[in-house]
Amino acid sequence: MGSIDLASQARILCRQNRLTNTSGIAPGYLQANLLVLPARYAPDFQDLCLRNPVSCPLLGMSVTPGDPYTIKPAGCIRSADFDLRTDFPQYRIYKYGKFIEGRSDLLDVWTSDHVGFLIGCSFSFEDALTAAGLQPRHQETGSIVAMYRSNIPLLPAGIFTGAHCIVSMRPYKPDQIEQVREVTRPYLSTHGEPVAWGWDGAKQLGIFDVGQPDFGEPQVFREGEVPVFWACGVTPQMAVESAGHHINGLIFAHEPGHMLVTDWTSQDLQELRSSNM
Repeated sequence: MGSIDLASQARILCRQNRLTNTSGIAPGYLQANLLVLPARYAPDFQDLCLRNPVSCPLLGMSVTPGDPYTIKPAGCIRSADFDLRTDFPQYRIYKYGKFIEGRSDLLDVWTSDHVGFLIGCSFSFEDALTAAGLQPRHQETGSIVAMYRSNIPLLPAGIFTGAHCIVSMRPYKPDQIEQVREVTRPYLSTHGEPVAWGWDGAKQLGIFDVGQPDFGEPQVFREGEVPVFWACGVTPQMAVESAGHHINGLIFAHEPGHMLVTDWTSQDLQELRSSNM
């Protein structure tokens, strides 16, 4: 089976509610977080992504408001069989910045005014970690990666002010951290290298109980291991919470850990940058 077919199959399984946690799915292909909001707020959100490329690396967005089938730049999704409303495993719905419910699809709440954004996800570099002998713990245990609210502020953009970054965490031994940094550093479109590590690093991020993540599930630590933290694409949901009183209309996001498998590889993104598309 071709690799693009593999990504398409993963999206179909998500659409059929047969796949949830997407960590380790379609190795080599980028995964994406989601934020969908009414069109009049889209320019502010796009500016937020451009000003905060580590936490909110923008992979793609809707071509036109209301269109759930077509993402630009071209190539992010190559298959004609695609629907932004169904091809994430699970969704979250927000109203005035408050989470109101989870959904398996957005078919009956999507409107002609909605614009979708795809944000890079750290799941995209996990196969490279595994190939280097550094398999993330949540893949070993079949759990969802641990995610935490941090004290790292986002640079504001328009209505989006006062939000802080979310970080994801994977345990490693101190003597593995340099290799972990080297492996993940090239993945700039999916958060790149860690932003902090070690128990002191956790405290500097304002995280005082690593055993109690805000999203996902607690991770198993083995003897001598320390937490290693990356910026996380759940961050836009925090921006929505902070700006919610300014936003009239429903906002949609993905359930943390439940991503979209795209047809892009890291090599595709490097070529895209070099061609200035």
